[in-house]
Amino acid sequence: MRDAPMLATERQQHLLHELQRSGRLTAAGVAEDLGTSVETIRKDLIQLERQGHLHRVHGGALPVTPMTFEPDVTTRADNLDEKTRIARAALTRVPDGGAIAVDAGSTTLEFVRQLPDRPLNVYTTALSIAGALSHHRNIRVSTFGGLVRANTTTQVGPLALNAIDKMHFDVAFVGTNSISPDRGLATPDEAEAAIKAALIDHGERAVLLADHTKFTQRSLMTYAQVTDLDVIITGTELDPALREPFSDTDIELEYV
Repeated sequence: MRDAPMLATERQQHLLHELQRSGRLTAAGVAEDLGTSVETIRKDLIQLERQGHLHRVHGGALPVTPMTFEPDVTTRADNLDEKTRIARAALTRVPDGGAIAVDAGSTTLEFVRQLPDRPLNVYTTALSIAGALSHHRNIRVSTFGGLVRANTTTQVGPLALNAIDKMHFDVAFVGTNSISPDRGLATPDEAEAAIKAALIDHGERAVLLADHTKFTQRSLMTYAQVTDLDVIITGTELDPALREPFSDTDIELEYV
């Protein structure tokens, strides 16, 4: 604890330094370190977010990432407990013996890992999804073809789009890099954005599986509006203030 309280500019510089060093901040932790109140730190984070220096999340902050930032799918291990809860909740949306489309993503990958081995037709754009289901005897797995993107293992391009255009699915389970009421759903890559849009368009129902961090991110290419979705499944970690804009829509919201 310091002998004299820090000035606001000093606190905020400290916050940015710690965020750069550790990649994440908790308001409670920083408040204890600096000997100040959580409310004071929260106000600092609000000001820094308005200046574009960080993204606030429930209980703290994350660094701002470029609109084109996209981690490799094999490294996306953050919030695994939340993603597992989302995946299990999504199982109730799977039709008996029907046909579903599954988008690329770390949460959708966890979703297919939870699928029981029962009669089902799964169509996916992602080789990682197909591989995770390959040991099942009763689930028929198909991909669409196309150019494979290394970061996500997604098949993109005209071949994949033409295949999707000839099909219709009971449910499309999709992921996203970011979601907001005004900007909709977005992803960094134009070709992958087209694939995601097609899956939503050709599903009788569209179910978004997204952990709470996706609600504070921004990404380059909008591929759907929030109103194009039927269901959003996310974690209880989502800040109540971020939930409020979605409550005015007809979308079913499930917090798990």
